[in-house]
Amino acid sequence: MPQVKAIIGLGNPGADYAATRHNAGAWLVEILARQAGSELRPEKKFLGLYAKVSLDGHELHLLEPTTYMNRSGAAVAALCQFYKIAPDELLVAHDELDIPPGTARYKQAGGHGGHNGLRDIISALGDKAFNRLRIGIGHPGDARQVTQYVLGRPGKAELADIGAVLDECLATLPLVVAGEWAQAMNRLHSFKP
Repeated sequence: MPQVKAIIGLGNPGADYAATRHNAGAWLVEILARQAGSELRPEKKFLGLYAKVSLDGHELHLLEPTTYMNRSGAAVAALCQFYKIAPDELLVAHDELDIPPGTARYKQAGGHGGHNGLRDIISALGDKAFNRLRIGIGHPGDARQVTQYVLGRPGKAELADIGAVLDECLATLPLVVAGEWAQAMNRLHSFKP
């Protein structure tokens, strides 16, 4: 397995969206930057907030696109072109309707599953071989409510579950950057908040 060189946290820009379910991927990257003693800073050439950090001796590029979710691809493509990062060296963290809050799953390659951020990244890279970290936010139960749901704020218990699984995701990232995917998956996929 290629080594992960960049972690992308998907979300929508601005204070109106910062606390919404759709920004779960961005939350992960923000916490990781803080834990690494760094700060995500605006970087025009990457259309987002960027930091370079070290995780267990591995250099990692962190990016939170400041484009809207459905335009995430331009930011990811710019970072990949500048640093010569192949799609399979990316880990894209994003919210996932199909799994409940308090759970997360690693996935290697695949389609977009209806997620507009993933759809745009696949389109911009011309490749779907990138790795994903699917952070569960649950489903509202009715397809017509999905947009309102993902752009809504989680309740207190739900937020606690998401926070707990984000901590577990962060705990497994050293395994991921070391290429120990099976171990990372076993640990994360068996986590219960």
